[in-house]
Amino acid sequence: MSVEQCQIIELPKINDHRGNLTFIENNKHIPFELKRVYYLYDVPGGAERAGHAHKALHQVLVAMSGSFDVVIDNGYERTKYHLNRAYYGLYISPMVWREIENFSSGSVCMALASHFYDESDYYRNYEDFIKAIGE
Repeated sequence: MSVEQCQIIELPKINDHRGNLTFIENNKHIPFELKRVYYLYDVPGGAERAGHAHKALHQVLVAMSGSFDVVIDNGYERTKYHLNRAYYGLYISPMVWREIENFSSGSVCMALASHFYDESDYYRNYEDFIKAIGE
């Protein structure tokens, strides 16, 4: 997998003087059918989240509030994205290691996932992930 396959997706944004609205539709704004939504919040300063890769799951991360950095790694290249707008999502393809760091105070990270939770889909150890890439 190439880190170039992981990219920022601009989501629809409807501007209104009463407040903006962004929506996400399956297979239209994100390149997969949505099966699960979860979010990270109240992350303590200096803490890191993620630190894993998925075998089959596709994912989009969105900074719903505040900001954070996402480091993606395919075993050969590493790229860092700074997310800080609710109308931008970072698409992460399968077999890409991800780490989320540098959370601002009050930040909320929403994750859109292509699969229901399945622990067997995870590589939680970086060395196991690197070994799988080489197979």
